[in-house]
This record gives sequence, C-alpha cells and structure tokens, in this order.
Amino acid sequence: MKAKARPSGGRFAYEGLDRVIHERARLSVLTSLVTNPKGLAFGDLKQLCALTDGNLNRHLRVLEKGKMVEIIKKHDRNRPLTVCRITPSGRVRYLEYLSTLEQVVRDAAKVTGERPATGLVPGLAPSRA
Repeated sequence: MKAKARPSGGRFAYEGLDRVIHERARLSVLTSLVTNPKGLAFGDLKQLCALTDGNLNRHLRVLEKGKMVEIIKKHDRNRPLTVCRITPSGRVRYLEYLSTLEQVVRDAAKVTGERPATGLVPGLAPSRA
C-alpha cells in the first residue's frame, strides 16, 4: 500500500492518517483487535488498552459508527457478554493507516539521517498481487 498524498502536492500532508484511528485509545483498541481477529471480550479489551468502561465504550461507539468494529452482545452461562471484533473494512483501513505511518517514519529518517525500520508490521499487510 502506498501512502496517500494530498492532491495539491503537499509532501508531508499524510492524508492516510485516518482521524478515526489517529487517537491513542482507538489505535490501541484496533491494534488489540487486529491481533485477535476472532474478537475480544469487553473486559479483556479494557484491560489490554488500560481504559475505563466508559472511555472504552465511547471509543468503541466511534469505531462502530465508522464501521471499523462490530460489537456482539450475547450470553455466556446466563451472563451478558460483549465481544468486540474488527470488521474486514476496519482491517483494511487500519493497514492503510499503518502504511502511512511507515511513510512518516521513512520521511523523518531522511531528515535525521537515521535508517528507517522496514516492514514494521510483518504479516499484517495484504499481499501485493
């Protein structure tokens, strides 16, 4: 995937930095979910992301509205269970976002003279057919 450039040619515009994802808590949620494609229970997700119930719920609603996650409510041994899972389109948007972040790292490395890390997320990028 190639980072999206601003049509006006703004070299460092980074249009691929999706505003829905580009927030620490939502990035944490999506990273947790992309590494657990079958989904995570609300409590497990809350613990992984170090969020309160209310804060996680608010961020999940934003991601659900953006069609990036789905929230499944069910019962396990007569107890309510909320499972959160990344959607296929959410996974694509997340990977596009990571691609843009990799471009940011490459651009910054050019300025600082540092050698950029390549393939920051092996195995997550879709195949280039």
